[in-house]
Amino acid sequence: MAYDLEEQEQLDAFKSWWKRNGNVVVALAGIAVVGFGGYEGWKYYQYQQSAAASMQYETMARTDIKDVKAIKALSSELMEKYSSTPYAGRAAVAVAKVNYQEKDLASAKAQLEWAAKNAKEDAVRAVALLQLASIQFEEKAYDDALKTLNEKHDEGFSGLFADLKGDVLVAQGKQDDAKAAYKDALTKLDMSGDYYKYTEHKLEALGS
Repeated sequence: MAYDLEEQEQLDAFKSWWKRNGNVVVALAGIAVVGFGGYEGWKYYQYQQSAAASMQYETMARTDIKDVKAIKALSSELMEKYSSTPYAGRAAVAVAKVNYQEKDLASAKAQLEWAAKNAKEDAVRAVALLQLASIQFEEKAYDDALKTLNEKHDEGFSGLFADLKGDVLVAQGKQDDAKAAYKDALTKLDMSGDYYKYTEHKLEALGS
């Protein structure tokens, strides 16, 4: 095929540009392909992890509550091998409850602290913080409980956080602060729920 002068000049210019930059273009294209392949591979890996964790969590949920050893082993594996999935945080909260019932408060707190830091779901993290603060309150570690309750959490749990904060402040003899906490809780709790009435009674007991 014959080219006119202008087309020939454009072709020569392109050939010259390609000679200078062709290797870079090919390399960048290769990186893009590898990057896309890597992303797809990562998604597949994450899918496999989630599927395996789901099965493990289901097995743990079906385990007899009396088989504490099995529950601890299954939850420990979830937390160690599948920490990038939502099931790890759920398992940590579940096994913390088992340890609490077994009077192993140190382990329960450790698992709740892990869930509070590593849970992938905001609701699970909030539950972990609440349960951790409850244990600290029970142990009369009031300052620790308040610090835990001041951690950032899912707003849907703010009423429960404020209510427990009121309980801690009452135990510290800080009645005015406790009243403020209970009042705050009442603005965030469901008015038709039993917890609202319970909090209301505690506020009334303080003379407000």
